[in-house]
Amino acid sequence: MIRHNIPTAKYKEYTNIDEAINEIDSFGYPVVIKADGLAAGKGVVIPQNREEAISTLKEIMSDKKFGDAGDKIVVEEFLEGIETSILAFVDNDTIVPMVSAKDHKKVYNNEQGPNTGGMGTFSPSEIYNEELSKEVDEILYKTLEGFKKDDLNYKGILFVGFMITKDGAKVLEYNVRFGDPETQSVLFRLETDLHKIMEAIIDNKLKDISINYIDEEAVCVMLTSGGYPDNYEKGKVIKGLENLDKDIVVFHSGTKIVDNSVVTNGGRVIGITAKAKSVEDAAKKVYENIKKINFEGMHFRTDIGMINQ
Repeated sequence: MIRHNIPTAKYKEYTNIDEAINEIDSFGYPVVIKADGLAAGKGVVIPQNREEAISTLKEIMSDKKFGDAGDKIVVEEFLEGIETSILAFVDNDTIVPMVSAKDHKKVYNNEQGPNTGGMGTFSPSEIYNEELSKEVDEILYKTLEGFKKDDLNYKGILFVGFMITKDGAKVLEYNVRFGDPETQSVLFRLETDLHKIMEAIIDNKLKDISINYIDEEAVCVMLTSGGYPDNYEKGKVIKGLENLDKDIVVFHSGTKIVDNSVVTNGGRVIGITAKAKSVEDAAKKVYENIKKINFEGMHFRTDIGMINQ
């Protein structure tokens, strides 16, 4: 991002905890501390002050809270604003953004509590307007040009996480995959056959295909195990799935079948998804159906898609 002039947060990498502690104040507070390796979407901590920051550095780098993922860390300035996600189709010559989505990472309502892999999404994002669309298109163009300059022959799906700050859109992250649970809302709205799009990407003909979406808007709410994202129990029987409305789609994230029963087998268990003429109507439909589902310790946010509450 720095090399290709793509707006992002000020950052520095560290492998030495003493160096990290000595320089931590230079980023201001709150500050973002990330384990550099894979941590199942939970390797990001946002300390509010110096004391919390030093404690976090020790947990990750000395106590190995995330194992080897914390051998190297990234410290970033905290970007304030509204988070939004864009998924894009990309081949060697073309990058095409999908419809926008808003992901809720915090485990509790009103963006409270620790980060998770995603508690729910809706599409389109309420902040996505023509001005922001132009900014995002410019960043996607710079990204594709960066791929070419760095000789990265990348084709497929690019996930871009943005923070929309008072200074404009800044990139939080790239993932070379569909983003969960944004995908549940975005692909729910895709009208064009995904298989045809993928074939066009493989053949480097993405520019030749028309990609269309339905007019309806979508919401996905994750039902999680009690205690997630920290310790939680598995093997809880999930009841009520057979009672859901016919137009509700259930995405299984952490489940398995034991003795002909669907049971929990992860932190984020299932995503309940619906579409309607508005995000608010889709959210109402989802929450009406969640009332029919039950498993021991079941937790979910009650504010996903409640834009005007």
